[in-house]
Amino acid sequence: MVLAALAMGAAAVSHAIGFEEIRQAYRPSETLVLDRHGETLQRVRTDMTVRRGPWVPLDGISPALRMAMVLSEDKRFYEHSGVDWRAVSAAAWANLWNKRTRGASTLTMQLAGLLDDDLRLGNGGRNLQQKIGQAVTATRLESSWRKDQILEAYLNLVPFRGELVGIDALSRTLFDKAPHGLNESEAALAAALVRSPNAQPAAVAKRACGLLKEMRGPKVPTDCLVLDMQAEIALSRRAFTASEGIAPHLARRLLASSREREAQVRSTLDARLQRLALQSLQQHVKELRGRHVEDGAVIVLDNASGEVLAWVGSTGALSAAAEVDGVLAQRQPGSTLKPFLYAQAFAEQRLTAASLLDDSPAYLPTASGLYIPQNYDRQFKGWVSARTALASSLNVPAVRTLVMVSPEPFARQLRALGIALKENGDYYGYSLALGSAEVSLLQLTNAYRALANGGRFSPATFKPSVPSPASTPAFTPALDPRAAFIVTDILSDPNARARTFGTDSILATRFWTAVKTGTSKDMRDNWAVGYSQRYTVGVWVGNASGKPMWDVSGTSGAAPIWAALMRELHARTPSQAPRPPPGVLKTAVNFGDQLEATRSEWFLAGTQQPLFAVHTAPSLSSSKQAARAKDSEAPAVPPRILSPQDGTILALDPDIPPARQRLTLTADAGSANPADLRWVIGKREIGKGPQAQWLPWPGRHTVQLRDKGGAVRDERRLEVRGAGVKGLTERK
Repeated sequence: MVLAALAMGAAAVSHAIGFEEIRQAYRPSETLVLDRHGETLQRVRTDMTVRRGPWVPLDGISPALRMAMVLSEDKRFYEHSGVDWRAVSAAAWANLWNKRTRGASTLTMQLAGLLDDDLRLGNGGRNLQQKIGQAVTATRLESSWRKDQILEAYLNLVPFRGELVGIDALSRTLFDKAPHGLNESEAALAAALVRSPNAQPAAVAKRACGLLKEMRGPKVPTDCLVLDMQAEIALSRRAFTASEGIAPHLARRLLASSREREAQVRSTLDARLQRLALQSLQQHVKELRGRHVEDGAVIVLDNASGEVLAWVGSTGALSAAAEVDGVLAQRQPGSTLKPFLYAQAFAEQRLTAASLLDDSPAYLPTASGLYIPQNYDRQFKGWVSARTALASSLNVPAVRTLVMVSPEPFARQLRALGIALKENGDYYGYSLALGSAEVSLLQLTNAYRALANGGRFSPATFKPSVPSPASTPAFTPALDPRAAFIVTDILSDPNARARTFGTDSILATRFWTAVKTGTSKDMRDNWAVGYSQRYTVGVWVGNASGKPMWDVSGTSGAAPIWAALMRELHARTPSQAPRPPPGVLKTAVNFGDQLEATRSEWFLAGTQQPLFAVHTAPSLSSSKQAARAKDSEAPAVPPRILSPQDGTILALDPDIPPARQRLTLTADAGSANPADLRWVIGKREIGKGPQAQWLPWPGRHTVQLRDKGGAVRDERRLEVRGAGVKGLTERK
């Protein structure tokens, strides 16, 4: 029996492990996510079996704790060579007379048991073989390790209470402080737990009190009542949260993409910028709480490398769904897709920045009925240039542009820019121009980064590149660089956006930037995405639940956060406008009928022209009136309805207030007096004259055009589809 124990001890000696090997193999139960400079962003628990903090060097542990541990577990630690033979003799003599002693196990012997599973203490205590092996291993450790190394390893590996292993986990959990900050009473409580990890607070406090008297000396009074209260408080604490820091969403994604669990993982984020982005988002959302806003997300990209510098997935404690990552969530982008649509139209030479588009009511037939786009302010501007239409975010001109480009080619363009649509373009139809598809903030912001890079696309990354952070990403052409330049120039033009936003909006910065806002249907999502010479910033504000906000626009929702981040990014860094690429030129243009002021405009070479005007032909009614003036004997022309057409199907949009979905009825008076025309639907007269506005309600209807005497001169049958409009019924 004894020979077997000695053999086991000899085996342990031959396989003794070095101190550096133990420290290198140590793995905390948490992984630290670091920023690009090595600063901790987030601590995430990755081992659920135990609770271990990072390895703490001996000089990072309070002297009081080191003293308490030695006095408690091994008073002659600095005198023996692994085995305290005096204690062994005392224990043997006590066992002979059936007396209780503290035992003969030294700190070094306990460490040997922690390092070797065969020597680990079991429920029934250690047998003779284990004790001999423990003593032999301890002697071996003492011959190759220094005393400070032994004490350091012991304090990092010893189990304390429950799942807590090591002094870092203990001090942060029970005392909410780092190990170097433990005072004498806290150190005494910690040392008392080693002997009885699961003891009641009163028993722990009693042992700690005796230990504290030894630490202070017999002449220094010790108040054990205070220790009782401290023990109750400390031992009632629960383990610190599984994840804490300022980048929880990025940390989860980064760790999920790591093949092996590591103690530290470096990211591309900048901790200072991450804190600023989080604080800016939280502060602004607090200001919007009265408008039913609680969530938001921010991402900042480096234009050249594609590295993520800030990733804020939610407003944290302000949100009822803080775990939802708003950077990756799929949301409707509203008008933020328009720059890519106009860029495609410019590249295909369907439009120029000076081309005139009609911002007036449009009725586009689709498979599900008429699609009737509206502007954000429910007003129409008439004929406007493409520059004004894009910068002022006019909806109807954008839809007319998509009619030229077609939905599926536009969807292919978006995919080339990294925006992964769930369906093909024809599924979304013309509403794709107004952002009816769902995209993520990350994809959308990176697509804007492609605009900043002259139409060149590369994936965004949150992992430092190898071999160096300065490695150049592999760009692929995704958009005509000439069209990207012209769109960028439009998005940076404060005069062009003045029709909607004014000349001094939050979007106007003191340095060069290009930016676009967007709001989805029913104010569920609000966006501001834009770029400078060096950075691209994307901001989303809304509710993770999908509930609508109240009275939040592009300039009051996400834009202030975007502007604040841009100001900070360029507080000491200039931002210059991009240089025009080959193949674009600037030409002076005039607009007929003074539609817009004379200006110099950018064109793709070969598409420039000096004059843009709208030439209108005489109306049908005015032609007939002229004919009647020449020939008073001409036969009478009866009035007729021009729109809607017979058999029209209207689809009510549930996300637009019913009062805003009016249908324009238009008629040609013919030879009749226009003032005598009457519009009747059912038994109700809804208007007079050649035009009338009708507030449709679901059902089949007959629209009649009557003369002054009540005779029906023309009629059209149509159908209105959609949910019942309760509010409309109440207002009638």
